[in-house]
Amino acid sequence: MDSVAKDPARTTDDVAQLRNLGDLLAPAGQDPCLIEVDPDATGPAQEITRARLSAAISAVAAHLQGQGLAPGARVGLISGNRWEYIAAYLGIMSAGFVAVPVNFKLPRDTVTWLCGDSDMQLVFTDDARRDLCPAGLAQINFDHDWAALEAAGGSAAATVPAPGADAMILYTSGSTSLPKGVPLSHDGQLWALRNRLHNSPAYGRNRVIAAAPLYHMNALFTAKVALASGARLVLMRRFDAAGFVTAISDHDVTMVTSVPTMIALALREAEALAAADLSGVRFVGMGSAPVTEQLVKATKAAFPNAIVSLGYGTTESGPCAFGAHPEGLPKPALSLGYPLPDVDLRLSGGESRGELLIRTPAVMRGYLNNPEKTAKVLDAEGWYATGDLMRRDAEGFFYFVGRADNMFTCGGENIYPENVEDMLNRHPGVAQACVVPVADEVKGQKPVAFIVPQGTPTEAEIRSFALENGPSYQHPRRVIFLDEMPLAGTNKVDRAALTRRAADEAAA
Repeated sequence: MDSVAKDPARTTDDVAQLRNLGDLLAPAGQDPCLIEVDPDATGPAQEITRARLSAAISAVAAHLQGQGLAPGARVGLISGNRWEYIAAYLGIMSAGFVAVPVNFKLPRDTVTWLCGDSDMQLVFTDDARRDLCPAGLAQINFDHDWAALEAAGGSAAATVPAPGADAMILYTSGSTSLPKGVPLSHDGQLWALRNRLHNSPAYGRNRVIAAAPLYHMNALFTAKVALASGARLVLMRRFDAAGFVTAISDHDVTMVTSVPTMIALALREAEALAAADLSGVRFVGMGSAPVTEQLVKATKAAFPNAIVSLGYGTTESGPCAFGAHPEGLPKPALSLGYPLPDVDLRLSGGESRGELLIRTPAVMRGYLNNPEKTAKVLDAEGWYATGDLMRRDAEGFFYFVGRADNMFTCGGENIYPENVEDMLNRHPGVAQACVVPVADEVKGQKPVAFIVPQGTPTEAEIRSFALENGPSYQHPRRVIFLDEMPLAGTNKVDRAALTRRAADEAAA
């Protein structure tokens, strides 16, 4: 297997010259192979060179510019992970259009609504998901049309967007209501890219794996930083826990970034872990969801030579908020870090605890076609109310406490499910826990715990442990054991599905 470049391919100053996010590909002269596609049941291994990727991006841009689309037209992506997805995504923006990655795990009616809400004019898709696309919407099928598009080639210089112009629209998961469209600008996303490269100057020396769906900010930003820095990107077509472990080993991955649930699932794959060599991994980053102390310890044990770090970002405010302490203080294990110099943060409850409000150059201009919900979270000065509850310690480090919309009240006491889950995860018989509320005539709501066990714990043992290790009002009144947690389209635990199941079982 070819070695990766010894030096980063692109510096922060290089990226500072960019105006179009679609033009982020690192310059030539570095490692010729930029993307390795991991083989699975849906396709073979592939190695994509910089030259081929660059040509494909230009071919997409030239093709789209020949379709008569108006500047700023929205072009969708409804497809599984593949290198062509990345080429199309960058080509759409390079040509002066707005990319709209779509969560294909949403119900068909929701996908149809989303395509209309975004005023989508054309969509890139694949055979497995083409029937999700609304009738009448023009398609470019990766499985049938791509070869001809790539062969046709074409030269199209990256357009120069107007200040503040949209580069893409990402949609929230929509677990409890219709998804919300989040327009994100070229300027804001390039700021985030420069920020990440500035704070990780050796990024280009890595082999970085992306296993989450590319419609999600986690994998999409990972791919962009890798390609901009000249790092080798290892792309999985779909996440599979055992396959994830094997891919890290087989591709000599040095940097792992993922949603915590993916790491938790991977650490349960004893056979794959035993067969894998994970000693080459130097960094494991987890973000987009809460992380427990137990998961951090287990991750450090599985990746003995890696730094394990927690990250934070939101679709609405961008993927960069925290970094190193300015005085060089070591980052505590469960801390998100210290605010970056060009990020403004405050807590609604005062200096030490409350909802996080954030202002960065990457903050959205407002939800698409939704002024009412925009007004609830974004003020005139650009402060975005995240809905995430945080605490800040004496040194200025921030810690995630829980989601404000996850909090519920039992007998007048506020319960933050993440706190209860953290406590339950300390039980030796618990591999993973999720706590949700169920309606109660006396208490208003009461907690129910869903547990993925390790070993054979009993419900009585779990409830007793909770009573011994936390306030009595937050102990789960019911414990339900599962083989695995249901996942939402973002590879996070699907709390909405578990809440519905808890209600159904309570009614029964």
